[in-house]
Amino acid sequence: MSAFENPLPGVPSVESPFFPRIFADGNFDPLTTRIARDLNENGFAVFDFPEAKFDEVAENIKRELTGFFKWDYWKEHQYPKGEGLRIQDAWRTNKNVKRLATNEKIIKLLSDLFGRQAQPFQTLNFPVSTQQHFHTDSIHFSSVPERFMCGVWIALEDISEDAGPLVYYPGSHKWPIYTNEHMDICSAESEERFTQEVYEPMWRELVEMHGVKPKTFTAKKGQCLIWLSNLLHGGLKQNDKNLTRWSQVNHYYFDGCAYYTPMHSDPAYGHIDFRSPTSVLTGKRFKNKYGGHEIAKNVIRTAKSRPRKDSGAPLPLDFDKKLYLQANKDLLEAKVDPVWHYKYYGYKEGRPLKP
Repeated sequence: MSAFENPLPGVPSVESPFFPRIFADGNFDPLTTRIARDLNENGFAVFDFPEAKFDEVAENIKRELTGFFKWDYWKEHQYPKGEGLRIQDAWRTNKNVKRLATNEKIIKLLSDLFGRQAQPFQTLNFPVSTQQHFHTDSIHFSSVPERFMCGVWIALEDISEDAGPLVYYPGSHKWPIYTNEHMDICSAESEERFTQEVYEPMWRELVEMHGVKPKTFTAKKGQCLIWLSNLLHGGLKQNDKNLTRWSQVNHYYFDGCAYYTPMHSDPAYGHIDFRSPTSVLTGKRFKNKYGGHEIAKNVIRTAKSRPRKDSGAPLPLDFDKKLYLQANKDLLEAKVDPVWHYKYYGYKEGRPLKP
C-alpha cells in the first residue's frame, strides 16, 4: 500500500472523499481494488465466497438448521402475510455458520476496504426469502463515526426468481442517512416501539424521486454480495412457497467506534440505544469508543435508561420464561430475552410456549 496518510480515518476508506488515492492501482490486489470500486460506485459488490470446502459447509448448515423451522406453519400462516423465516446467531452452536462469518480472507478484505479491523457480530440464516420491504441497515445497526458497518450475503444454494431473491437499489448508499430527527419523531416518547415501517414511505418516495431502478441477485451457490450500510435492499416476494432460498447473512462492525440503533435512539433528547454485541471472532463484547477513548459504562447506562413505552403482543397468562427458552433451543443458545422475543417475533412465528 502507498504511504498516503488518510486525513479522515473516521470515514470508511471505501466511502472516503480520498477514495482515488487510497485505492489507486497497485495499492491493493486486483480483486480488492475491483470490489472497492464496485462498492464505492454502486454500494454493493458480488464475488465468489473464498471457502475451499464451500459445498460441504453449505450442506452441513442446511442439514443441521432445517429442523429448527416450522415449515407447515410458515406456509399456512406466515407466507401469505409476506413474512420469512430465520435463525439469529446460529454461529454459537453451528461451527460451519461460524466458519463462514469468520473467514480470514473476508475479514482481511473488509478491514482493507474500511481501513479498520472488521469484527463479525451477528449471523442470520434464512431457508426462504425474507420477503422484506427494502430498507437500509443504517437505521438498525449504526456507529459513531457513521457507516462503519456492512453485510455479507452468501447463497447456500442456487436461487431463482421464484424463490424471492435479494433486491437492491444501486447508488442509494450515497444518499444521506435519515434517522428519527429527520422524520420529526421521538422514539423515547412513542406509544409503541418503532419498527422500520415508519421509514418505509420515505424510502419509497426517495426511490421514486431519484428514479433508481431495483436490481435482483439471482445468485449461484457460493456467490456472495457485500453491501454498504446505507444501501437500500430487501427480499422479493417468494412466488413459490415450496421452494427454498437458503442463505446466510453476516453483519460486521469495525473497531474503534460507538455502536447503537438509530431507530430506537434520540441523541439530542438524551436517549441512545447503545449496542455492545459479542464478536464472533473473539467471543468478547465490543467496547464502545469515541476518538480513541472508551465510553464510560455509566454514560451508556444513563443514555439507554430513558423510559420508553413498549407494546408488542400481550403475554399469555401462562407464559413462563424458562419454559419458553427450553422449548426454543435456538433462543436459549443465543441468550435472547424471552419476553422481548415472544412479544415481537415468537407470537408471529407460532413458537411453542412449553417443551
